[in-house]
Amino acid sequence: MTTTDAAPTGLAQGWCALSLLHNRIEAHVERALQARHGLSVREYSLLNVLSRQHSGDGGHLRMSQVADAVVLSQSATTRLVSRLEDRGLLSRYLCPTDRRGIYTDVTEAGLRLLTEARPTNEAALREALDQEARNPELAPLVRAVESLTTE
Repeated sequence: MTTTDAAPTGLAQGWCALSLLHNRIEAHVERALQARHGLSVREYSLLNVLSRQHSGDGGHLRMSQVADAVVLSQSATTRLVSRLEDRGLLSRYLCPTDRRGIYTDVTEAGLRLLTEARPTNEAALREALDQEARNPELAPLVRAVESLTTE
């Protein structure tokens, strides 16, 4: 018997199920956000992360922190920020205390679009989770995601 003949372990099956759930939910949300607001999931996520910044200590994120928050490489995050800046949804400026640092803020137009897109994002998430909860293999993962809500 070769290693390719072996049945996947429970851990591997669980990981595959989690990956499948993530991909299906992301695809569903992506379609809804694109159709209604012209936003990708990554663009929405970036606007959402940056909208939570504040003026106090630690209130602004450096690009490396933004990249971690949206789960992209720094170069991919920079390209994403540039695209949204070109659309007038974000602005960049030098950190006043460290001229090497660059901060990114959501513009008023970006905040308006984010506010309009939030209900679409929530509804699409709910639809996708409800749909995947009918799959016996994914239902436990859906319940786990739903248990994380803080409302």
